[in-house]
Amino acid sequence: MTPPDMPAQDQTTQEWAEREAADFDLRNLSSAFIDRPYPVYKALREAEPVRHMPDGSWLLTRHADLVQVYRDSASFVSDKQAEFGPKYGVDSALFMHHTNSLVFNDAPRHTRVRGIIMGALSRRAVDDTEVGLRALVQRLLDHIALQGPHAESDLIEDFASAIPVDIIGNLLNIPVEERGPLRAWSLAILGALEPRLTAEQERLGNDSVLAFTAYLKELVAHRRTAPGDPQRDVLTRLIHSENDLNGEPLSEVELLQNCIFLLNAGHETTTNLIGNALVCLAQHPQQRAQLLQSLSQCEPASAQERDIMALATDEFLRFESSNQLGNRRSVVASTIGAVVGGQAIPAGSLITLCIGAANRDPAVFDQPDLLHLNRTPNKHLAFGFGIHQCAGLSLARLEGRVAIAGFVRRFPNFELRGQPLRSQRARFRGFMSVPFSGGPA
Repeated sequence: MTPPDMPAQDQTTQEWAEREAADFDLRNLSSAFIDRPYPVYKALREAEPVRHMPDGSWLLTRHADLVQVYRDSASFVSDKQAEFGPKYGVDSALFMHHTNSLVFNDAPRHTRVRGIIMGALSRRAVDDTEVGLRALVQRLLDHIALQGPHAESDLIEDFASAIPVDIIGNLLNIPVEERGPLRAWSLAILGALEPRLTAEQERLGNDSVLAFTAYLKELVAHRRTAPGDPQRDVLTRLIHSENDLNGEPLSEVELLQNCIFLLNAGHETTTNLIGNALVCLAQHPQQRAQLLQSLSQCEPASAQERDIMALATDEFLRFESSNQLGNRRSVVASTIGAVVGGQAIPAGSLITLCIGAANRDPAVFDQPDLLHLNRTPNKHLAFGFGIHQCAGLSLARLEGRVAIAGFVRRFPNFELRGQPLRSQRARFRGFMSVPFSGGPA
C-alpha cells in the first residue's frame, strides 16, 4: 500500500522524491519518507550526494564516499563525546553508555576493546550456537504451526525478535527467566540514537540504561564467584579479559556498557534482518519461488543450503539495510568525493553516512532497486567497512541464514494479513508488527 501523502505512479513519485530531497532534513522527516526512503535517497545521490544539512552537518549518499570515510579513520572519527554531550548531557546514563560502547570509540581504545570482544566471540563460540539456533527456530515454528494454517501470528513478536534475544542471552548465559525486559531495554536505548530525539525517547533511553546496568552488575558479581565455561560463556571471557594481548582488562564501566552494546547490536539489527527479509519475500513472489526452488534441491543445514542462503541474506541486507545510518566527525579539513570535483568538509563537522542510499548506488550495483537473491559480487555496507566493521557480522549472518531458510521451508505459502506496522525510525529500518498466517500447505 502507498501512504496517503505519497503518490503511487512512477512519474509523480519521482517528483515527490525530488521535492523531498530539495528540503531534506533528518530532524524533520515525513511518514512517507520513513515508509519509502529509497526514491528520496536516489534523488539526493543524483542532485546533492554530499548535502549540507540545515543543522550544519553533512549527509553522504554515494557508496564511494562512504568507503572513503570508513577507510580514513584518522580524519573521520567515531568518538561521540562532542556530539552526545549536548544531545544527552554529560552526566546522563545515555551519554555514559554510548560513549563507552565499542562502536563509538577510536584507536587505541577501540582496538583494545574490540580485540577483547572478538576474542570472546570466538569462532568456536559462534559455531557452537548453530545447533541451539536451529532447535530454537524449529520450536518457534512449531508453536506458530500449532495455531493452524489460517490463524494469525506476528512475524516480529512470535519469530524474528525472539531469535537474537535468545542467542545473545545464551552467549552471555543470562537465565532464561530473566530475559523478559531485554528487548524493551534495547529498543529504548537504540531509539535514543534517532536524529530527532523526543523527551519521551530520552527518558526511556536513560531509564533503560540504568535498569540494564543495575541488572548486569548483579549478573557480573554472580559470574565472578561462579564462572561459566570460558569457551562458551562470553560474559566469563569478558570478565577474565586480563589475559588479552595488551594485558589491560576491561574496566567495570567498559564491561557493563559493552555487554549492553552486544545485546543492542545483536538484537535490533538481526530482528530487522529477519523481518525485512520475510516481508520482502511476501512482496516479491517470483523471488520467493526462486528461493524455494533452490532450497528444495538441498537438505536443511547442508553446505549447499548455507551457500544459497549466504547470497540471499547478503542481498536482503543490501536491499533493506537493517541499519540505515552511521555517523562520523571530521577532525581535519577534508574533501569528500575528490574524483567528481569534491566537497570541502571543515574540521569538526558531523557527518551522516547513509548506508541505505549507498547500498542502492547504481555505480556499484546493477539494477540496484531490484531484489536479486543470487547477486554476486555484493559489496554492501550493511555491516559498515574498515576497522569499525560490525564485530558480530558472522553471528548475524548465521542467524539470518538459519531463520529465513527455516521459516520459508515450514511456511512456503505464508501470507501477510493487512499492512505491516513499520517502526517510525530513520536509523534502524524494520517493523514493529507483521501479522501473517502460514497459508495453505
